[in-house]
Amino acid sequence: MNPDSTPTAVEQPCETGTRRRMLTIGLPRCEDPAERRFPLTPEGAAQLTRRGFKVKMQEKAAAPIHYDDAKYIRTGVEIASRAETLACDIVIYPARMTPADARCLRRGAMLLTLLKAACTDQSVMRQLIERHVITIALDLVEDEGGHTPFADILAEIDGRASIAIASSLLADSQKGKGILLGGVAGIVPCEVVIIGSGIAACAAARSAVGLGATVRIFDNDVYSLRRASQELGPWAITSSLHPHTFDNALRAADVVVATPTSAPFTLHSDTAAVMKRGVLTFDITAEADGSAFPSMTPVDLAFASAVDVTLRSENRICYVHAGSAVARTASMALTNTLLTLLESIVTCEGPSNALKLHPGMQKATLTFFGKPAHQRAAALLCTRSIDISIFLTLS
Repeated sequence: MNPDSTPTAVEQPCETGTRRRMLTIGLPRCEDPAERRFPLTPEGAAQLTRRGFKVKMQEKAAAPIHYDDAKYIRTGVEIASRAETLACDIVIYPARMTPADARCLRRGAMLLTLLKAACTDQSVMRQLIERHVITIALDLVEDEGGHTPFADILAEIDGRASIAIASSLLADSQKGKGILLGGVAGIVPCEVVIIGSGIAACAAARSAVGLGATVRIFDNDVYSLRRASQELGPWAITSSLHPHTFDNALRAADVVVATPTSAPFTLHSDTAAVMKRGVLTFDITAEADGSAFPSMTPVDLAFASAVDVTLRSENRICYVHAGSAVARTASMALTNTLLTLLESIVTCEGPSNALKLHPGMQKATLTFFGKPAHQRAAALLCTRSIDISIFLTLS
């Protein structure tokens, strides 16, 4: 360096950082005995805490899926009171909420739930509107390809669970028939009739075919039947809902599974009367409340004790909520999908920004800052829904 030259000041880079508030996630204990699925496993909770979320869970909230609090504590989850979990930025609660719980939600918080659970009680919906809660129906959330990942995985679980339960009940020598669903060499296998041809129907058919049963799928949507036939191959017989063909199939059926169809399906008492004694029926439609078989007594598989009693019943019964019988599998599936959704929320720096950047979440929004943003929510309140895009444009 030239000794005559003088030092010149040069700007030096300085490390800067933006402090972002840690989003809190609340996991209240489900008080509805009909909902055994818990939305987050310990492995999923560990991933969330590593990504910067603060997770608060009510004591023994994961007991229905046989996880104790200690497993969550080791992943960084804080065991808190019910009020504290409900006061978080994001509350995940797939069951029906009470008005008292809705009043505990933080103003402007995000509630992740299911459509049927949220749109049942008018007083709860009014509380969500009053507290400006952003209510998201997980089963309506769409991805970039237009698919509904939450609804699809739950439908697949329902379909597979219904066949697994049917196989177990048929093989029970005390309360069932003591027969195999698939039979053996020289013995004709059981016949399974599936109404519908969507994801749940294909999942049920795949399980039944794998066990060796004869499977018949009925639907009035020919294009959907064609897709199901291409996916399942020649092992599943597909047919339109022609009355004569359908009645003949019902007469021989050992298991009947009703899955979602494009038009609501109802099997009335006169049609149900043709079915043979001891047939096992499952309703895993969108409502899953036994409405597909109105003449039968619904049996909720979320209550393990109810199954033992009703299996001895002389009346025709219909099993509902098959997915709740395998609650832990459902919880693991929900966790996998939730991690992707929550990651997109934190990447967008908040729920409101996530709605702006993800159109699939907009379609699943039930309430947004004091207004009903979905027709189902508006119908419950006897009012008109507001287009959420208007709010997002102005905000």
